[in-house]
Amino acid sequence: MRKVLFLLLIIASQVTAQSLDSLFVSANELYKKGKFEEAISAYKKIESDKVISSELYYNLGNSYYKLNKVGPSIYYYEKALQLNPLNEDAKNNLVFAKRLALDNIEDLPQTFIQKLNTSYLQKISYNQWAMVVVLFSFLGGLLFLFYYYAYSSSKKRLFFITSMVCFFFLVLSIFITYNQYNFSQNNKEAIVFAEKTEVRNAPTLNSEAIFVLHEGTKVIVLDAVDNWKKIKLADGKLGWMISSEIKELEDF
Repeated sequence: MRKVLFLLLIIASQVTAQSLDSLFVSANELYKKGKFEEAISAYKKIESDKVISSELYYNLGNSYYKLNKVGPSIYYYEKALQLNPLNEDAKNNLVFAKRLALDNIEDLPQTFIQKLNTSYLQKISYNQWAMVVVLFSFLGGLLFLFYYYAYSSSKKRLFFITSMVCFFFLVLSIFITYNQYNFSQNNKEAIVFAEKTEVRNAPTLNSEAIFVLHEGTKVIVLDAVDNWKKIKLADGKLGWMISSEIKELEDF
């Protein structure tokens, strides 16, 4: 009986995978024909089945871009790059989509360490850094075993030095993983979906509006109170927005 159930589960999963592949092909055909809203609906059905891929989000970004929907197009290009930072097509199209956004927010000057972190270290998620930790711990342990069982002094010296180098990078990668995890938990990125919204100095409607943001602007979510989010801009400005007016770029 268990074998039959297992076989049925395998068949069901294969049928589901085939139907999703067919739906993806159909969505691509709709996009090619210029039926962008219908293509979005098809892509969304795939997304609703918890299927995620850089290609899916890239195609959603393209579809929204063709409809001049700035916020969703930027959001999905960013999602595509979260899954695959090397997706050059998503990178290039994101540049074009950002040009449609009305807000021109300049980044604060960064130190060398901050630039290194932004340009390189943050390109890899903390989950991927955790895999690097596992890799260095395995290599370090393996090389130390080679050192322990080696007979010649030259091999012992070689294996000892290389194992120590691995352990050094192990400690460094643990430190980076911890920092990236804390950063991702305390600095959730989000995209403004409202066409125009006022950012206030407190999480209430009767508080003072301190500046205005438009669709497509990226913000950092720092805190949440009821249906309000405390956000930070790249230039350092802080304020409160209604939660429904932004959409967070959730981690995978």
